[in-house]
Amino acid sequence: MPGTAPEEDARHLEEGGSVSIAARYRILHETHYRYTAPVSLSQQHLHLTPRTTARQTVLDHDIQVSPYPAEQSWHLDYFGNTTLNFEIRSPHMELLVRVDSTASVTPPPAEWVSTSGPDWQQVAQLLRGLPPTTPLEPTLYAYDSPQVAAFPALTDYGRESFPPGTGLLDGARHLTRRIFRDFSFDPEATTVATPLAQVLEQRRGVCQDFAHLMIAALRGLGLSARYVSGYLLTTPPPGQPRMIGADASHAWVALWCPEIGWVEFDPTNNCQPRDQHIVLGWGRDFSDVTPMRGVILGGGGQELEARVTVLPEGSPEALALQAPPRVQTQKQA
Repeated sequence: MPGTAPEEDARHLEEGGSVSIAARYRILHETHYRYTAPVSLSQQHLHLTPRTTARQTVLDHDIQVSPYPAEQSWHLDYFGNTTLNFEIRSPHMELLVRVDSTASVTPPPAEWVSTSGPDWQQVAQLLRGLPPTTPLEPTLYAYDSPQVAAFPALTDYGRESFPPGTGLLDGARHLTRRIFRDFSFDPEATTVATPLAQVLEQRRGVCQDFAHLMIAALRGLGLSARYVSGYLLTTPPPGQPRMIGADASHAWVALWCPEIGWVEFDPTNNCQPRDQHIVLGWGRDFSDVTPMRGVILGGGGQELEARVTVLPEGSPEALALQAPPRVQTQKQA
């Protein structure tokens, strides 16, 4: 999504940010497929359940699917994200998935924005020296993945932010600022299949591209970085009401820092996430946490409409929003 974070959050890196109290949000995410011919079988895999973390608590979560699935099952994937698999066997011309979640998010530790971090070259050396028996994190996120592969031009771009002796987090903040300033948000410039080399050359893309770009640059330097999928609270123009369904999914980056852990950076908005980013899940890249993917038999052509709304709990919009009658309900096991 474009750089529409509240003004004080967009200035977070430049001014050091401030600590805010815990925030609670209601998130609605609707995915609606319409087909030109009947679908006789649909098998779908969902990454649409917010993740419980040290800073985030899922207070309520409900997924509605229409038509009603013949089978459904909850799982934890390889990265610890909650997933839902379902299968529809009755002929249908439409598929509607409606997710309604409430989550509480607290600010990150002060070290995220106040610490330079250890020398980045020492961290890279540490990662190179970890034996194969090391637990999956952080080594799992230190190498190329299906949609994020380092290449010399991109590694060189990242290296400009990491001269010798630079603190790991200082270098990441500098790289975050550069991507924000060097690249333009353009939803028409790329697709999910656009190569990173093309993104680097044309200097245009969306949040997924910028997250992939930053991750590849960091991994090219020998560091460990993962892709974070989620949502971002946006602010309407002054005097304008918040538009229901006008938001979108978001993506940012988490970098592993010894003794601190995973520290997050949002190059699309030139900030370090505080309490306005809601985490769905994480993986090596977008392909590990695609919100919804599957296979169908039949269907002919198809039309997709996706609607996302993020509302502060207790806001006038949240209080006025009424959920439609439930066709059926599936809650996390």
